[in-house]
Amino acid sequence: MNRRDFLIRSGAAASISVLTPSALLAQAPATPSAGPVVQPPPPVTEFKALRRNVGVFTGGGGTIGWLVNPDAVAAVDTQFPNTAAIFLRDLPGRADRKFDVIVNTHHHGDHTGGNPTLHPSAKAIVAHANVPDLLRARAEADKKTLDPLVLPDATFPETWKMSLGDETIGARYLGAAHTRGDIVVLFEKANVVHLGDLLFNRMYPVIDRPGGASIRHWVTVLEQIQADYPADAIYVSGHGNAKFGITLQRDELRVFRDYLAALLAHTEGEIKAGKSKEEIQKLENFPGFPDFHVPPGRGNRLPANLGVAYDELTSA
Repeated sequence: MNRRDFLIRSGAAASISVLTPSALLAQAPATPSAGPVVQPPPPVTEFKALRRNVGVFTGGGGTIGWLVNPDAVAAVDTQFPNTAAIFLRDLPGRADRKFDVIVNTHHHGDHTGGNPTLHPSAKAIVAHANVPDLLRARAEADKKTLDPLVLPDATFPETWKMSLGDETIGARYLGAAHTRGDIVVLFEKANVVHLGDLLFNRMYPVIDRPGGASIRHWVTVLEQIQADYPADAIYVSGHGNAKFGITLQRDELRVFRDYLAALLAHTEGEIKAGKSKEEIQKLENFPGFPDFHVPPGRGNRLPANLGVAYDELTSA
């Protein structure tokens, strides 16, 4: 599998895991097997150093950020159990040291599913104060038992910071956006900003309205990030278009901000024109954002985006 195929497949897998867990359980009646079970191929994974002992790991689900220096080991997000195990085993320079901290950018399973795998090897997992309740609510909605090892050990309401050898990692909550528990994580000395799913790089995003998403405030959050964080930082997205990847410069955040603003404006115009939600959702690709375009079908999140925008604009 080449790099392009991997990114497309991992992005699709993340979308399915976040949006339709119940749909995955709906299966046709079992039929006798016609032959041996074919095992799926192992995930394609990659460690990439960015600068000053900070890097990223891709494998499945949301991007993992990592820090390994002589005095500390840390991670941002944990993906799924299978890729978390690879990350734990192969993280360069860790040498069986415990993680001083793992930070979850939000509660979705493609960012926290590996928590049980990494938790025994971590001194603490940290997340925003809303994350535990969001994890419990998601498990209840999916009719699943929540593994206690998924839950963070510590939470914070607005800001958090920790010294890790010659690096300092900090996090801020800027309000509801992709969910009501997303944070911005900054490696201060390396000047690397991990945005989790606050940023989908040239992709139609997941917008988790049951999880507290606000498209309008998401636009505000992205504008605040552009105003508050350095122009020369490396920005890491939770998911990225195969052509553009997962890292980008600050000015490129405008592309995603503009998409969200245009999504609201377009939907508002359609509502004023008297169109129903179902009619609005028939749009297959959004004009003005060709880099986001994907074929119609299950992997195209635009109809869902339009539906969430409609609900947000018409709610009391």
